Amino acid sequence: MSLSKQLRTSGRDDHRRAERMPYLAALVDGSLDRAGYAAMVAQHYFIYEVLEQASAVMRADPFVGPLVTDRLTRLPALERDLRFLLGPAWRSAISPSSATARYVDRLREVCFAWNGGFLAHHYTRYLGDLSGGFYIAEAVRQAYTLPGRAGTEFYVFDGIPDPAGFKAAYRDRLDATDWPADERSRIVDELRVAYRLNIDVLADLGHAVRAEAA
Repeated sequence: MSLSKQLRTSGRDDHRRAERMPYLAALVDGSLDRAGYAAMVAQHYFIYEVLEQASAVMRADPFVGPLVTDRLTRLPALERDLRFLLGPAWRSAISPSSATARYVDRLREVCFAWNGGFLAHHYTRYLGDLSGGFYIAEAVRQAYTLPGRAGTEFYVFDGIPDPAGFKAAYRDRLDATDWPADERSRIVDELRVAYRLNIDVLADLGHAVRAEAA
């Protein structure tokens, strides 16, 4: 089985579980207020801040360096979204949840010195963004009457006009790399860790929203 098929198959159940998280359901049906949506954008900011620091380090790696491209960079878009949603003082208005702090700690632990760990988290985040981002962005714009791209630039990949083609090329690069069998197994294990961390962030967001509404 190719590595790309291993990753896609191994992450399928966790991906479905993430899609069924109550926070996401409330987000796309407009049950949250704008602050509830901004809370997720803020958690993404902390995650991508570290992931894209790791990307800068891993550009030189012969195995995963070819996967790193500025076309995927999300941090500037997240900053613009937060400025729109929270105002010019947005930096002082956000903080990582406990789940996000654990996620960021894991990224620091595995993504800067282990190319396989970086791959697992890079694949989970960016291919997920390209797969479901358009749907989420459209739902959020309608639910919260956001003008144009304002507040949802995170989901806009101007440099990738053909997401399906980009994802196919990404998977082809994975499969063209000769990963040893034991390393492939470690990457798959880390992929599952990445999904669990993402699910925990969504669960934390759901708890926070319910607490504010109570």
